[in-house]
Amino acid sequence: MKNLLVLLVIVMATNSLLAQFRKDPIINLQNEDKALLNWGYYLGVNQYDFQFEYENDIGQDILIDKTYGFNVGLIGEMRINEFADVRFEPGLLYSQRILGFPGFTSENDAIREVRSTYIRFPLLLKLSTKRFNNIKPFIIGGGYAAINLGANEDSLDDNSSGTFRMKKNVYGYELGFGIDFYTEFFKFTPSIRGVFALTNELVPDDDPNSPWTGNLLAARTRGIFINLTFE
Repeated sequence: MKNLLVLLVIVMATNSLLAQFRKDPIINLQNEDKALLNWGYYLGVNQYDFQFEYENDIGQDILIDKTYGFNVGLIGEMRINEFADVRFEPGLLYSQRILGFPGFTSENDAIREVRSTYIRFPLLLKLSTKRFNNIKPFIIGGGYAAINLGANEDSLDDNSSGTFRMKKNVYGYELGFGIDFYTEFFKFTPSIRGVFALTNELVPDDDPNSPWTGNLLAARTRGIFINLTFE
């Protein structure tokens, strides 16, 4: 799915860029950015990671096998001026991370699957350049709050029973860049985002000397998105 999205972005971007340098290009959707409010939706892929903080450096880090997930959501945009917009992008995100803990001989003890379904509420500021024919690059950033439906925060089971617990409520920020392409019928926008959680999402095991979390101080999500937006 990721390769298909990347190929789609490359093909559409190449065609749109070539069109801008033709003599007298047709200007699409000339009034698209003049409305106070705009609406749309997005879909994309993500790859989530963890940033771990350790109490003691024992020379063996937790290994993370990162897989690709998906994200979908809606967009509400309020125009500030020609170059700035405020955006609210609520959405649903699914990811899976496989953790490999050192010091175990049994795979059942060493491997933990962390499946997360986040409901996200980002509030972002989009800063754009001046529109050039049918393209307009931008940078975007802001904060977000999220609810992790797969957190298991209140579970009585912990890693000794095979459950890696995480906190349900997460706060962080995201930064990214992209290009608006104005087609004949809609505005198409590919963007790349980096996501950084500020919340320590780790729920330690009940045993303070747990071989899984005893040496962990914090676990914070890091991730990257490739989003395709349609407005």
